[in-house]
Amino acid sequence: MASAAEQMASNISWGAFGKAKELQSRIIFALGMLIVYRLGTFIPVPGIDAVALKAFVETAQQGIGGILNMFTGGAVSRMAIFALGIMPYISASIIVQLLTAMVPSLEQLKKEGEQGRKKINQYTRYGTVALAIFQAYGLSAGLQAGDLATNPGFLSFQLPCIITLVGGTMFLMWIGEQITARGIGNGISLIIFVGIVAELPAALAQFFVQGRQGTISPAVILGVMVMVVVVIAFVVFMERALRKVHIQYPKRQVGMKVYGGESSHLPIKLNPAGVIPPIFASALLLLPTTIATFSSTQTSGFMNTLLAWFGPGQPLYFVFFVVMIVFFSYFYTANVSFKTDEVADNLKKQNGFVPGIRPGKNTGLYLDYVVARILVVGSAYLVAVCLLPEVLRSQFAIPFYFGGTSLLIVVSVTMDTIQQVQSHLLAHQYEGLIERSKLTGKNRAKARKRKTKR
Repeated sequence: MASAAEQMASNISWGAFGKAKELQSRIIFALGMLIVYRLGTFIPVPGIDAVALKAFVETAQQGIGGILNMFTGGAVSRMAIFALGIMPYISASIIVQLLTAMVPSLEQLKKEGEQGRKKINQYTRYGTVALAIFQAYGLSAGLQAGDLATNPGFLSFQLPCIITLVGGTMFLMWIGEQITARGIGNGISLIIFVGIVAELPAALAQFFVQGRQGTISPAVILGVMVMVVVVIAFVVFMERALRKVHIQYPKRQVGMKVYGGESSHLPIKLNPAGVIPPIFASALLLLPTTIATFSSTQTSGFMNTLLAWFGPGQPLYFVFFVVMIVFFSYFYTANVSFKTDEVADNLKKQNGFVPGIRPGKNTGLYLDYVVARILVVGSAYLVAVCLLPEVLRSQFAIPFYFGGTSLLIVVSVTMDTIQQVQSHLLAHQYEGLIERSKLTGKNRAKARKRKTKR
């Protein structure tokens, strides 16, 4: 059964979109920022030998053309200024959130409200700079060692490359924050979403060319198309699935009237963490893949071993991917998306309670129990969606863009953005109703005055 909010959203008049000027400006701003991002993926880093880079990318297509290009929108294959993408920021966010859960001073800082949140965001930015410098140095060293630089040398190539890549990542982080604050949707997720969608036509063309050449059989092509439709439908169903916890509000008497006594539901999504766990897990897998791939021309035995074990399609890659998805599903839900202690405190302040459970700490423990059981199904759903297509891809040489992670990101971000658009339209309609009610009230008052004068 649809919730009250969903029923209201279904009755939205999309004709009201033309009158929602704020929503239009937010969408235009977000589109403008995303266009800037896409333009940046075509601006190359200075000093790159384009011909040698193209040949290198073709030989390393599995490592670079798949995972890295999915999150950077093809910037790595072109070695553009956004080649590092948004991954250093995501990795820094992971580290800061882990430290916040383990370090008491940071945990106390998180509880200080808006000022504490700003301070934590500042630490995240510092961590982004540090990680971006480290990754940019490794990338520039690998490019120089692979004879991909036109003028090798630290001052002539590596230093300008590092500055350009770090600056590109920081600018991309700023774009994401601006989209979240002044646009529509989550900026970081939309950047990844646009990168995937932008490279999708090329992946489809490559897929069908392989079928025409006989590399992939028609049965596999048909199976992949059916799998994509089934995965999309499954993701939509699971992202909308809710576990409703019954909430009761006590009756109270004021004078001769009795108020309250209603019952409501606390909706808990089957996947409260959304698309964050696969993104975080993929971000952690990118670092060894990147280093090993770009170091393969001069490599030590350790780098070869790292690529052999953590490369896409390898057993340890799958094991690590599964463990990280499950871990971040629980960690992100408990620390960010659904904090049971805060929910229990809010219910207590509103005099709401779960029938049979005492308000406060006991309610928090009960919600912990419910969420832990829900996440068994939620994390298993994420693992199935992300891992099964990866296994099929490694077995049938299917392009990476048909993987579960990319489909999950595209579908989830699309649903989240549409939901935010509907929320803005609902707010706009409410404002219109309030204005009309005020005008009606004024007209009635004027009519009464006229009657009294007569």
